[in-house]
Amino acid sequence: MVKVIGLNSGSSFDGIDVVLVDIENGPDGYPARPKFITGKSYDWPDAVGQIVLKSFENKISIFELNRLNYLAGAVYAQSARDFMKEHGLKPGDVEVIGYDGQTIYQEPPVHHLLRNYDDSTDIVSRWLDGPYACGLQIGEPAIVAEACETPVVTQYRTMDHALAGTGAPLMQYLDYVAFRDIGPILTLNIGGIANCQLAHADRSKMMAFDTGPGNVMIDHIMRVKYGKPYDKNGEMARTGKVDEKLMAKFRNHDYFKRPIPRSAWRLDFGSTYADQFIEEFKHLPPQDLLATATEFAAYSIVRSITDNVKSIGEINTIMASGGGTRNAYLMERLAAHMPKGLRLTLSDKFGVPAAFKEAIKFATLAHATINMLANNIPAASGARRFGILGKLVQPPRLARFTQ
Repeated sequence: MVKVIGLNSGSSFDGIDVVLVDIENGPDGYPARPKFITGKSYDWPDAVGQIVLKSFENKISIFELNRLNYLAGAVYAQSARDFMKEHGLKPGDVEVIGYDGQTIYQEPPVHHLLRNYDDSTDIVSRWLDGPYACGLQIGEPAIVAEACETPVVTQYRTMDHALAGTGAPLMQYLDYVAFRDIGPILTLNIGGIANCQLAHADRSKMMAFDTGPGNVMIDHIMRVKYGKPYDKNGEMARTGKVDEKLMAKFRNHDYFKRPIPRSAWRLDFGSTYADQFIEEFKHLPPQDLLATATEFAAYSIVRSITDNVKSIGEINTIMASGGGTRNAYLMERLAAHMPKGLRLTLSDKFGVPAAFKEAIKFATLAHATINMLANNIPAASGARRFGILGKLVQPPRLARFTQ
């Protein structure tokens, strides 16, 4: 059994979660369910956070983006080093630190073009004018490796992109590792964007896809209308009324026309989209906007699941995690939309704290990477074959021939 650290800052951009887990491999050679030891959340420094928010909207230069990559790496490094000091962890106590980096941009593959795309001869055309996915995660890993004197694995999505996969979501590997013994089971992660996974002992039967918005539009309305980062427990949304005209607009979003596996990003449901409907429906009280955005988050999760999981009648549990589970009103609306016979519960009941599941995911992926285990699920992402996701950076203390 080895100790691994995982970090996460997701599409909600509401802080950096850091966890420490124990991982050992099961009889089949794959990791067993990680054992959560402890976790803590750290705030982004406001000066850095403001730049990151601008980068989401493509409002910084390439020179500023370059420096932001190092800045974000320093924030991850500070969080991880502080966490290690607070828990008495020294270099060598931890096998690896895993994190993905802060996603700045995400572009999904064009699936209908990929089906008949011949990529056997021209690699360049895959991205020059072809249908392959791409994305950008920032947070320079060398800074983390140096500050913590621990191996670091980061940027998992790019290998899946190279294999013609979506690269998002990534939760399916942890779900296979953690729940292959009790599946099939549906898992739901509610971050800024929400995603759903079908966990199964047979990886060829697994699936994963983003369902649509989680907290991203709710958080934006709160920042614009109330100057606050999020709607605590959904208290403001609870006081509002759902506007049917705005809901009709939401239900007609082009995102639902995309086939799975599919991934969403702020280009679909972020501030630009939110500002448009805030302006169009400016006659609505802010609490009605929040109530409608919250209702849509719940609606889109259930619609995406019922539209795409054909074996839904054989499943009795959906296991939720992510920051959105802290929004009591959102969870109530989600339960109200759930099909009969499908029980909504939290991953805590299975030993995986809902608030820290994404950070546990990156710890698990990093452990697999450093041990050269296949840690993508082609059936879920659309990748052409199995691969090893993640880029490894070794710390200075492991350098040889330094004398």
